[in-house]
Amino acid sequence: MNLNTQDLHQIVRVRHELRRRRLVVSRVESVTPRMRRIHFASPDLADFNSPSPDDHIKLFFPQAGEQVMRDFTPRAYDNVSRTLIIDFALHGSGPATEWAAGAQVGSTLEIGGPKGSQLVPDDFDWYLLVGDESALPALGRRVELLRPGVPVTTVAVVANDAEKQTFVTKASWQPTWIVRGEPGPGDGELLRRALSGFTPPAGDGFVWIAGEAEWVRELRTYVIEERKHPAEWVKAASYWHRGGGDSHEGPGAHRS
Repeated sequence: MNLNTQDLHQIVRVRHELRRRRLVVSRVESVTPRMRRIHFASPDLADFNSPSPDDHIKLFFPQAGEQVMRDFTPRAYDNVSRTLIIDFALHGSGPATEWAAGAQVGSTLEIGGPKGSQLVPDDFDWYLLVGDESALPALGRRVELLRPGVPVTTVAVVANDAEKQTFVTKASWQPTWIVRGEPGPGDGELLRRALSGFTPPAGDGFVWIAGEAEWVRELRTYVIEERKHPAEWVKAASYWHRGGGDSHEGPGAHRS
């Protein structure tokens, strides 16, 4: 049965019931020298739901006798085993980075959300995913979940060769890694140069951009106005703002 073209590429938003959950660290590993993967377990995860690769949840960290919130992407989860995986970029300073650096089996953490999800159907002819370290958890999750054989190109800036990641996927994945040292105001220009050499495959494509707020806006404008890509098939997310530590304020976490 052929789908009506009006049924294709429908991006929808769904809401989730907000709930606070208490998690326990069950495993800690290093994805790269600067990316720490922490596995959590909890009975509270039996009904956890995160249907979109770039969902974000609130993590609550202790700081000076109070709790501060940071937003992160669920890297993977399993309701049957009641487990959740979150990747932490160890860069700069702040409560999230400090907690992740010291986390060990048995450490506890509270989370909330996700509040909602934006569902992008896997019916596009190709995908282009662009970002920096803060975007890698969501970028990797999307690459891994795409259908077999669909073309997906990723363009990401990282500090050095050791920070490049490998994703296990059945999609036809073409990665471009830009090694630039520490994050800086030139990241957007580096990514734009890489995108200028991108030739999209035939058909309809979905473009996802995430990272520092200023260059995310610039790249979105470039993709829509100069490359003439349909705006409704572009999602741009500001994961952090230059001039601070982690999460919203730096590339150690995301918004993600």
